[in-house]
Amino acid sequence: MTDSAGSNGGTEPTGAGGPAGAGGGAGEGRRTVFLLAHTGRQAAIRSAELVVRGLVKSGLGVRVLEDEARDLPLPPEAELVAECTPEVLDGCELLIVLGGDGTLLRGAEFARGSGVPMLGVNLGHVGFLAEAERDDLDRVVDRVVTRAYEVEDRMTLDVMVRSNGDVVHRDWALNEAAVQKVSPERMLEVVLEIDGRPVSAFGCDGIVCATPTGSTAYAFSAGGPVVWPEVEALLMVPISAHALFAKPLVTSPDSVLAVEVQPGTLHGVLWCDGRRMLELPAGARVEVRRGAVPVRLARLHHASFTDRLVAKFALPVSGWRGAPHQD
Repeated sequence: MTDSAGSNGGTEPTGAGGPAGAGGGAGEGRRTVFLLAHTGRQAAIRSAELVVRGLVKSGLGVRVLEDEARDLPLPPEAELVAECTPEVLDGCELLIVLGGDGTLLRGAEFARGSGVPMLGVNLGHVGFLAEAERDDLDRVVDRVVTRAYEVEDRMTLDVMVRSNGDVVHRDWALNEAAVQKVSPERMLEVVLEIDGRPVSAFGCDGIVCATPTGSTAYAFSAGGPVVWPEVEALLMVPISAHALFAKPLVTSPDSVLAVEVQPGTLHGVLWCDGRRMLELPAGARVEVRRGAVPVRLARLHHASFTDRLVAKFALPVSGWRGAPHQD
């Protein structure tokens, strides 16, 4: 299936005979892979060394940020780049990210801006964005070398902030855009809106607007539902709301969600993927809609999301007999 901007769950099969990603590095000249790692962790340094050694031995080029290269035992063949922008991925067919959730979200910023697929290796705890674990490094290298992976689009959010009717900020998120209070002793008074119509007003600790990918992140901690990645939808999840009706809401992917901070309340803050923060004055309005640009994820296998959910949360499934077989 050909990927399309804004789709959620489409895959693009790759094989040993064809290009595997965006950037122009797969089909012409030497194939190049970009490596992003959390070099503050010793496990990431060892993992990066193994991955780079395997890729270079197989004839692939490896590109690394100069700041990270100082902490990594890299071969002389590695290409170093100074700028920390999506443009550093030009000519790369894949972005390999080694680290926990924070590093993977950092990699998603590169991937979205460049169109290059991201392959995450989890060195942290849950790591839902990751496709492999640290024990799978040999398999990761082999799949990259042989181009035995698929590319899947994940829905993102476009976020716009208005103050006094004027647009004052634009942002995006892969997991969620969260409007939160800043004062521990005071609630944030908000009005929720969906598709131009008010839904409810109440005091709360915050509101999480999430994608299906983000349903297992902050929205999950706030009590929201787990949504399978191939489901196209937007989520709105209240955090500790003081109201009779303060349930998680699941809307159409074409809906526009809005959170208005009441004029009489203290100011709040907007967090996008827990990485980028903006102070929200009283009376600010945050609008969230389906993102125009997806994040592309490289997939190594066809394991179902159900199996991934069970494995990541170590869910008890003993006693399961399976569906009855019919003759």
